[in-house]
Amino acid sequence: MENGNRRNFLKSATAASAALFLSNAFGQSKKTSSANKTRNTLNMPLLTKQRVLGSEKNKLGVSALGLGCMGMSYERSEHPDKKSNIALIQQAYEHGVTFFDTAEIYGPYVNEELVGEAIAGFRNKVVIASKFGITFDSKGHILGTNSRPENIKKVAEESLKRLNTDRIDIFYQHFYDPNIPLEDVAGAVKELIKEGKVKHFGLCGVNGEQIRKAHAVHPVTAIQSEFSMMFKKPQEEVLDVCEKLGIGFVPYCPLNRGYLGGNIYEHTRFDPNNDNRATFEQYKPEIIRHNLELISRLSEYGRTKGMTIAQLAIAWLMYQKPFIVPIPGTTKISHLEENIRTADMVLTDDDYKELNTIINSVKLMAVPNW
Repeated sequence: MENGNRRNFLKSATAASAALFLSNAFGQSKKTSSANKTRNTLNMPLLTKQRVLGSEKNKLGVSALGLGCMGMSYERSEHPDKKSNIALIQQAYEHGVTFFDTAEIYGPYVNEELVGEAIAGFRNKVVIASKFGITFDSKGHILGTNSRPENIKKVAEESLKRLNTDRIDIFYQHFYDPNIPLEDVAGAVKELIKEGKVKHFGLCGVNGEQIRKAHAVHPVTAIQSEFSMMFKKPQEEVLDVCEKLGIGFVPYCPLNRGYLGGNIYEHTRFDPNNDNRATFEQYKPEIIRHNLELISRLSEYGRTKGMTIAQLAIAWLMYQKPFIVPIPGTTKISHLEENIRTADMVLTDDDYKELNTIINSVKLMAVPNW
């Protein structure tokens, strides 16, 4: 980040002032000597940058990058053992990540239990997001939606027990439920907020009109939706609505399920029993072969900036709005470090334009339309 050809591309964080902000926002004391020893051993930077989801009384400060925990126990083929996953979550916290995303369906159930156990020692210093509104079988296969108010409250109680906590910091409706008015959904979460069991209200995968309906009943703090260089649909409308209403935006799959990590090729195999990528057309070998043209061009550009493809993809998202907080998921310490370093890599206007030129130069095949 310090050589001449990158000086205009990257800006270093001011560590001291950012660390002070972290301390003020979460009431954190200095890290213990053992934590510092671990950090030095891993040679991993400390994520000090913060972002804010929501506005006014409903705002919530979080680390500039969160950690999506789903892949530790749901989908994505083989999972590391529980001990390894707990260690990774704790390393993420020790290196500045304070925003952890889970849901009852991930596992199902075991992912919430995993997160709850992992963060038990520092619960009051982090933000937990979980979700309601999906019906599923014992293996986590989605059967439909259920956002009836009584079910929302039931799920909240069960999630609180699994997370071993007294409140859920952000409670998202996981999928829009066409059978239940969003006003009723917002009303149910509003009651949970009054009871102190939930702190903030969120929605997933909704459009502008749906956001406005819910927001009118109770302010929405964050919208979670798929968003990446390969799936740009939120740019069409949702980001503008979020900006106007003072709502944060949390992109999931910022690396498009591994595509933008540079780790997927036409011979990559996805377990049909435990990896939903096996069911998506965009992960068929012939489609991957075609879409890798974008990955190749991004790799070439990244080499001129000293950045990996994944870092370009995350920085591209963060450039667009100050209220965007990506939640890349990983089960590997090396990828966690790669993601954390991205927070100090800031795109210039020209960099962003060049990346968009590259993105638009490749006509992707089988881009989803959800």
